[in-house]
Amino acid sequence: MKGLELSRLFYEELVKPMLEQKFAAYVPRIAAGLVGEGSQCFGYDDEISRDHDWGASICLWLTADDYAACGTALQQALYDLPRGFRGYPVSWVPGRNGVLEIGAFYKKYLAVDGVPATIGQWLHIPEHHLAVATNGEVFADPLGVFSAIRQDLQQGYPEDIRLKLLAARCMNIAQSGQYNYPRVMARGDKVAASLTEAEFVRNVISAVYLLNNRYAPFYKWMQYGVIQLPVLGQAAGSELQKLMAYPAPGMAEEDYYVQKIERMQDICAMLTEELRRQGLSNSMEPSLLEHGMQVMQRIRHEGLRATGPWMQ
Repeated sequence: MKGLELSRLFYEELVKPMLEQKFAAYVPRIAAGLVGEGSQCFGYDDEISRDHDWGASICLWLTADDYAACGTALQQALYDLPRGFRGYPVSWVPGRNGVLEIGAFYKKYLAVDGVPATIGQWLHIPEHHLAVATNGEVFADPLGVFSAIRQDLQQGYPEDIRLKLLAARCMNIAQSGQYNYPRVMARGDKVAASLTEAEFVRNVISAVYLLNNRYAPFYKWMQYGVIQLPVLGQAAGSELQKLMAYPAPGMAEEDYYVQKIERMQDICAMLTEELRRQGLSNSMEPSLLEHGMQVMQRIRHEGLRATGPWMQ
């Protein structure tokens, strides 16, 4: 059973009845769900995930006033619930689940207690923090305060921010894959090649998320999540798997690396085609450097556009 499904059942069968019995006055004001850190909040959990911090769990989000009034008692009531549920463990990780104040929850990940209001605030938030703040499920939110912030964030980046980040990804993909990888391999520097390849892969996946206007999760889940995206997800994910595959038996090492270079170019061609399809570039150049510059030209905010495509 996936952790999200287990946690919903935990809420319906144990937590909700406890709230109705002991905290009836606050039930119309408590948001409940599972959002935040951990593979189960993304729905990515499997048998390997269960070795730590996995199990039935719940987040109860309160306004600042309600948190001050009943937060401590409510947390203790959660701890008093059975430590197992339907044959699975109940997992409590302080600061990640249990009773949480709404503003503090968002500030932990965004550095602000709600939707970022300025370009600077948006640009200073790590992409995976936005993914963490908007993943999972909300099981109940009668007051609507927590969900109102969440729904705004789930709309994705403001368009100028998305374009700014996408331009930077284009430049980094071009630099790492189209320019540097062949050069470091010509020198026989396999360590630099591995670092360059990793930069290429990370930026490609991030670009695909941005083309979908979605937030990329923490790096170890980026590939797992990208294949679920409607725009280029399956195609890019499949090509990246092939890029990172071991050489076929008997393949000469130099042929293996030539094949990698060709696959990088194929991935770049997929991205440039999508950029043109979305109206973000009209260049027919194969280099993503040119496309990054084209994306920058679509930014309306003059100050942001003036920062240049390499900065993010």
